[in-house]
Amino acid sequence: MKERRVKNWHRHCLLPDGTELQEHSIKTDRNIVIGEFCQIDYGLRGADVYVGESSKIREYVWANGDARIGNWCEIGSDVIAKEDAYIGEGVKINGKLSVRGALDIGEKVEIKEGFEAKGNIEVRNPMPVFMFIIIYLMTLLHIENEKELDRIIDDLLTEDEGIPEIPLMIPARSKLNMKLFSVPSTMKIGKNCRLHGNIRAGSIDVQEDTVIFGSLRAKNQITVVSGVTVHGNVEGGSTVHVQRGAHILGDVKAKNIVLHEEAKIDGTIEAPHGLRIERDA
Repeated sequence: MKERRVKNWHRHCLLPDGTELQEHSIKTDRNIVIGEFCQIDYGLRGADVYVGESSKIREYVWANGDARIGNWCEIGSDVIAKEDAYIGEGVKINGKLSVRGALDIGEKVEIKEGFEAKGNIEVRNPMPVFMFIIIYLMTLLHIENEKELDRIIDDLLTEDEGIPEIPLMIPARSKLNMKLFSVPSTMKIGKNCRLHGNIRAGSIDVQEDTVIFGSLRAKNQITVVSGVTVHGNVEGGSTVHVQRGAHILGDVKAKNIVLHEEAKIDGTIEAPHGLRIERDA
């Protein structure tokens, strides 16, 4: 029986194609899913935006669709929803709340600069965001059993073809600020992304034509494919793969390094267990 490589699907990070980590915001045209107990010093701008319980977002939340803010979250600036909004119990919003559609709002919510909603307003505690995210992902991925999520997310993390319109997913207890983007397990970064900061994860997979303005460090494997540029060091706990056309402006360090002859590394290479040079057939 094949062993599953992904357990606890909500511990893994997926950044879809075209994600931008700008000076003050994370921006994507996909939905955004933030896990519980995250600390994010950026704004969030996407289609639907879901923020898990007890997370702290230092900047704004801007949803071109729905916004769901879990219980006991703190938002540093405005929350703007172009459709409906669901604000959980004990949420603190240090700006204004602007909702074009309907608003469900829980008890003990603090909104520093007031709110407006053009649709119906219901004072009730919405469904917990974590539970909603499970239902949302099961619907998106066309599965009937929550236990299948591990397998499906495994496929999303390891395959390049046939991937659906997955959301941007930042797992529970992640920390993201101007210097550091740290997640507890696997991170997959899509194509044509632009990210600022030093990335730390269990393992890292960076897809074509992405630019990282910072370093990569993983406890396990790192894969950097064609067209990727990393403006910093790359350090893996096991094997680092640097494929054809990739450019690392810093050093590369790992137990094993697999380097294509047409990749470029400006710094030093350290591989105590071996360096293998790959060539095209």
